[in-house]
Amino acid sequence: MNTNVQVRKRGVVTLPIGLREKYDIQEGDTFQLLDLDGLFVLTPLTPMVPELAREIERARMEAGLTTEDLLSSLREQRERYYHENYGTDDELS
Repeated sequence: MNTNVQVRKRGVVTLPIGLREKYDIQEGDTFQLLDLDGLFVLTPLTPMVPELAREIERARMEAGLTTEDLLSSLREQRERYYHENYGTDDELS
């Protein structure tokens, strides 16, 4: 899409309805504005934690795991990582 926009009072720019609908842009959404030597790039800032939580929950449900299964596996992975990177408790003595 190639369209012109106009800067209004207080620097307000209205995004065309076609773009807002296409990318599901809602009032209050936050964007990052990059100035690349006169070329402006506007990119949405998606809160990462809620999106990541949704992805984890979706994967958990698809795998048929309970939350306890997930937490138990996380504990096991953390222990394995610790032992691989720092050795066992006996080796540290």
